[in-house]
Amino acid sequence: MSRILAIDYGLKRSGIAITDPLRLIASGLTSVKTSDLITFLTDYFIEEDVDLVVIGLPKQMDNSLSESEPAILKFIAHLQNKFQDLKIVRHDERFTSKMANKAMISGGLKKSKRREKGMLDKISAALILQGYMASIESV
Repeated sequence: MSRILAIDYGLKRSGIAITDPLRLIASGLTSVKTSDLITFLTDYFIEEDVDLVVIGLPKQMDNSLSESEPAILKFIAHLQNKFQDLKIVRHDERFTSKMANKAMISGGLKKSKRREKGMLDKISAALILQGYMASIESV
């Protein structure tokens, strides 16, 4: 079975999470400069079998889309053009950054490690992926 990859897309840096081959466990993989994201994914897809990408859908509390949505849509168009067989879905990413920060604190990460923005991004991506996986299990 192929893996599911999730992206917490940011204007400067993006978090990446991935499932195991059986699609049971979501784990934070890394964070990369958003400008390097397509190159990273190209290399990763050569090494690993991924047929589904979950991209965070940034919504405000009033359900409106955040200001980063146009950049995400542009990225998605580029990704679909480059990987035409790849299935791309969106999943609500509200509160993932706050939940990721709380997870780092409760997990005992030192303050200096928690300040690393890339750590927050990859944990947020894992939370997006976990949320997506939970939503398809309940269907």
